[in-house]
Amino acid sequence: MKGGKVSVSILSGLEIKKRLGTDIIISDFDEKRLNPNSYNVRLHNELLVYETNLLDMKKDNPTKRLSIPEEGLILEPNKLYLGRTSEFTETKNLVPMLEGRSSIGRLGLAIHVTAGFGDVNFGGTWTLELFALQPVRIYPFVEIGQIYYHEIIGEYEEYTSGKYQGQIDIRSSQLYKDFLK
Repeated sequence: MKGGKVSVSILSGLEIKKRLGTDIIISDFDEKRLNPNSYNVRLHNELLVYETNLLDMKKDNPTKRLSIPEEGLILEPNKLYLGRTSEFTETKNLVPMLEGRSSIGRLGLAIHVTAGFGDVNFGGTWTLELFALQPVRIYPFVEIGQIYYHEIIGEYEEYTSGKYQGQIDIRSSQLYKDFLK
């Protein structure tokens, strides 16, 4: 800590590549998607949408599955779509973060409402909370977001949540499980 400020370290793209297979696992890694300080992840070809307009935190809200065809799918404004990354990622000793690519944001498409923060030791595909400000056509396997990594300072407990750890499919909100305790 210098001058009362905490420094934040973000891994460079070259450091991400260097740590592959040890602190960082990215399935289907492609060096072409490596950026100066992040790695581009792709949208899988399926989405979930909630079947009701009123969502209840204490319930497992029903969803239906949509496929994104090669010719694309138009997302409607004011509707939440759940997607996932094609890539399975896992980290050790680092905090993964996920953000939308600026080119995606400039189309008025957000890839997460609040869940861009990962936990140390999270392993799985990332569920995306897609929200369009105006109609936008999306395509399967488009590079939609970028993952980057912070170093963690101090002792920590690894992420072990049974709600999302190890997910390989789109996972809707599991908040209702918190009410079962």
